[in-house]
Amino acid sequence: MSSDGVTRNVRDKIDQEGGAGAGAALAMREFNLFAAVGHDRAVHAGERVFRRGDAGELMYVIADGRVELDFGNDLATKQLGPQEFFGELGLLIGEHTRSADAVAVTDGRLVELGEEEFQRLVERDPGLVAQFLRRSITRVVLNEQSLIRQLRRRNQDLETALDNLYATTHQLNQTEELIRTDELTGLYNRRGLTLHLQECRRLGNQEAMGLVLVDCDRFKQVNDDHGHLIGDRVLQNIAGILRSVAGAEDVPCRLGGDEFCLLVSAQKREDVMRYADFVVAATRNLLLLQQQVPTICPVSVGACLVEPEQDWNDWYARADAALYEAKRQGGNRAFWIDGAGVPAT
Repeated sequence: MSSDGVTRNVRDKIDQEGGAGAGAALAMREFNLFAAVGHDRAVHAGERVFRRGDAGELMYVIADGRVELDFGNDLATKQLGPQEFFGELGLLIGEHTRSADAVAVTDGRLVELGEEEFQRLVERDPGLVAQFLRRSITRVVLNEQSLIRQLRRRNQDLETALDNLYATTHQLNQTEELIRTDELTGLYNRRGLTLHLQECRRLGNQEAMGLVLVDCDRFKQVNDDHGHLIGDRVLQNIAGILRSVAGAEDVPCRLGGDEFCLLVSAQKREDVMRYADFVVAATRNLLLLQQQVPTICPVSVGACLVEPEQDWNDWYARADAALYEAKRQGGNRAFWIDGAGVPAT
């Protein structure tokens, strides 16, 4: 075998092991034939030979200098040197859309070959051209395989990034839920209620609402006589009553300690008092069940209608005035306060 053949075989094996650059170099005999047939073209550093997306009909062989192929989309660039060729699909297929930008890295010289020059190559040495075509096809296949591997890696990276994003979003949602939720009862806490009201205002919700304020009677005695675990169970049962009466648009909340509230959709006094009376009746019925360890305690309830444009503090002050009246009357009952600040049973 000639020294040119040995050199070519070694170079081809290196190219094939390297992947995307498989078979990109011509042997000296091939190069001399291509150079003799093609058109000589001088290029300068930074000069663009063709753009990605252009329709191409020419193939290029580098006589001197270096050319970089940039495939975009975060794919690796390739640099080619003397006796290496590129753009062959434009020649072999015709009107082939370029898949890369080709830019001269240094001053140099290219050999351009079009359809006419390729026919002259076939006429001069069909065997050598057949060998070139086989290597070109192999190169295209290896390039495609390399591209597929890169795209698979990118898809895997994207899937990993999406999984991480999902996990982070889930953690944020859980954290936000913990911030909004009372840990003991699972109801909204005061912050959750405030955020809910802010969201309603942001969405322009101007529907009439009612506020039911609930405070446990003699709850301190439950804690003192039976301990805080029993006290916690009582609070959880009060929360269960509020949750059971709340509709889909209503908001049960533990404001803190043994104080609860229920924000309800309501148009008139009777709508609000239906909720308030239910809470009192439910606790009274449970108190009738004689137990050594208490599971519930009596409650005082204050209720009022609220105007959406008013501040939460105004709502709370009005319902609290009704609650105070219920306490003053001995507790275990619900009171209403009208717009003039007058409480009533």
